[in-house]
Amino acid sequence: MAVAEVRITLKKGVADPEGKNTLKALGLLGFEGVRDVRSVKVFVIETEGEAGEAKRSVEEMCRKLLANPVIHNYSIRIK
Repeated sequence: MAVAEVRITLKKGVADPEGKNTLKALGLLGFEGVRDVRSVKVFVIETEGEAGEAKRSVEEMCRKLLANPVIHNYSIRIK
């Protein structure tokens, strides 16, 4: 068994309304010095098979479902 951690981020220049709203809320709560907040999705996927096979499979999952190549970057870490 292999465990993959997939991290999905928005590409530079893509609006991040969740991050901006969180930044605003932190300011309203009195947290000073927070310059920016960006939202990130993390998927933890358990697969059967070895690390190399898992990496290829999870890469395909990202291309077909988890990430939109127009607006997202992603990274995969096999544990």
